[in-house]
Amino acid sequence: MNLYLWINVLTVVVLLIFSFNKKVHFYTHWKTLAPVIIFVCSLFIASDIYFTDLGVWGFNMDSLTGLLFFNLPIEEVLLFFTIPFASVFVYELIKAYFSKYSSVRVSYYFSFLFTLCCFILAFVYYENTYTFSAMLGAGLLNWIVYFGFTPRWYPYFVISYLFLQLFLLLVNGLIVHLGKTMVWYNENEIIGYKLFSIPIESLFCNFMMFFSIVIVHEYLRKLWEKT
Repeated sequence: MNLYLWINVLTVVVLLIFSFNKKVHFYTHWKTLAPVIIFVCSLFIASDIYFTDLGVWGFNMDSLTGLLFFNLPIEEVLLFFTIPFASVFVYELIKAYFSKYSSVRVSYYFSFLFTLCCFILAFVYYENTYTFSAMLGAGLLNWIVYFGFTPRWYPYFVISYLFLQLFLLLVNGLIVHLGKTMVWYNENEIIGYKLFSIPIESLFCNFMMFFSIVIVHEYLRKLWEKT
C-alpha cells in the first residue's frame, strides 16, 4: 500500500475512533455530513477531471497504484472524501471546545482582506487558469456568504481553516521530503509561489471546498433540527 492510501486509511480510522468523543458527538452529524460531502466533493472531482484534461496539473504515477477514475488516480479521488471528512471534524471540535469564542472584528478583517486579495489576484493573473478560477471562486463565495449573511459560525470556520492548512502543509512537507510528490502543476497556469510543493492557489481552492461543505452542513443541520 502506497503512502497516499495509508493517509486515506489512517485518516478514516482515527476519525471514526474519535467520532464518539462525548463533547463533540461527531457520529451524530452523519445524517447531514455524508450527503454534503458526497455532493460537494463530486463537483470538485468533476472540476479536477476537467483541469487535469486541460493540462493545468497532472500526476506522478510512479508513486501511485495506477488505478484511475477517468483521468484521476484513485488516491486523488479518495482524498476528496477523507480530507473534507477530517476538516469538518476539526470544525466541530473547535466549535465544541471553543464555544465562547466569537471574535466579530477578527472575522470581519479576515473576510475583507481575504476577499480583496482574491479579487486582486484574479484580476492580475486572469490568464492563469488555476489562479483565476481558484481566486475568483473563493472570493465570490466568501463575499456572498459573509457579507450577505454573516453566519454566526464563521469565526469557528476561520480557525478551523487556518489550523487545517498548517497541518496539510506539514504533511505535504513530509511527503516532499520523502520524494513522494503525487501532483505536478503547469507553471504557465499558476503564479509560481509555492509552500513546499503546494501552489498558493491550492490554499484558496481548499478554502472554497471546505467553506462550501460547512455552509451546506450548517444549513441542513438547521433544517434537521426543525423537523
